[in-house]
Amino acid sequence: MDFTEKLLHWYGKNKRDLPWRNTKNPYYIWLSEVILQQTRIEQGLPYYQAFTQNFPSLKDLANASEDSVLKLWQGLGYYSRARNLHHTAKTVYFDLNNEFPKQFNEIIKLKGIGPYTAAAIASFAFKEPIGVVDGNVFRVMARYFGIYDDIALSKTRTIFQNLVNELISKEHPDTFNQAIMDLGSTICSPANPKCSECPVQDSCVAFLENTISQLPVKIKKITIKDRFFNFVIIKNENQIAIEQRAEKDIWQKLYQFPLIETKDNIEENIYKQLTESYPNQSIKKLTNNSIKHKLSHQQLHIDFYEIETNQTIENHQFIELSNLDQYAYPIVIWNFMKDYFKLEKN
Repeated sequence: MDFTEKLLHWYGKNKRDLPWRNTKNPYYIWLSEVILQQTRIEQGLPYYQAFTQNFPSLKDLANASEDSVLKLWQGLGYYSRARNLHHTAKTVYFDLNNEFPKQFNEIIKLKGIGPYTAAAIASFAFKEPIGVVDGNVFRVMARYFGIYDDIALSKTRTIFQNLVNELISKEHPDTFNQAIMDLGSTICSPANPKCSECPVQDSCVAFLENTISQLPVKIKKITIKDRFFNFVIIKNENQIAIEQRAEKDIWQKLYQFPLIETKDNIEENIYKQLTESYPNQSIKKLTNNSIKHKLSHQQLHIDFYEIETNQTIENHQFIELSNLDQYAYPIVIWNFMKDYFKLEKN
């Protein structure tokens, strides 16, 4: 048997039973793929179930408010995925008469859908023979064929895309794509791969040449930026001040407490800015040590402060404390506030 035959044979015996694999509905397939970007299946599955229960059809998602979509997405991270998901649902429902495009070249035109997701939808829902290329596929192909091209380069993606398109089963492209991704995630893992269980071990270049740890090659380095966030919890009797992040930055459209971002986390400098912003107010620090929250390209150092006042503070939106949990917050803020305000986790 060749690579494709061995892969399909292995998958037939080892495939995982996942809800989005039991449907040809492009909405459900697209939803699952968006949720699983940068997300483990174990973490993404509850979100998939929540979205399909709250928005059982593309029409339901298209007609939902953005706040309700972001609230349901809370804790999953990379919130631009949720905003793009909502935007595209409205595009398909209102502009395309609720007809999801059926071909890769049309699907990829939708906002938030790149080559991988477009290939997944086209092959899983409509059986178009186009291969998916994600991190798992890069790893399997690089090791099996002994490819040392830097996968961080766009030209390398073309090499891998063409290779997978040659290998894909024309009769069962959906099964092939699921199989190669499963092989990468369950067997050909980044560290400690289970080579003894691999169906194509006997012809894998990396295994035969003992170069598994060297592949795939990714040279691009990520620069991490430190940022210092100081959130101020302002309480006026039974009301709390919150604000919505509007700028094109992390957490766009999510809610937070009033924020003062500083260049460092030296307390003297922070208190100086706090007292300038909130003169004649008693300011209490709530965190003993800064909370560190790592994002893909940023390291956040977060502290929380408290002001209790009976004065009107201009340019601040106050809501009733009882309504605090109705808004979508970054998970690091939600985790702090649910303990501070004794809220139940959503």
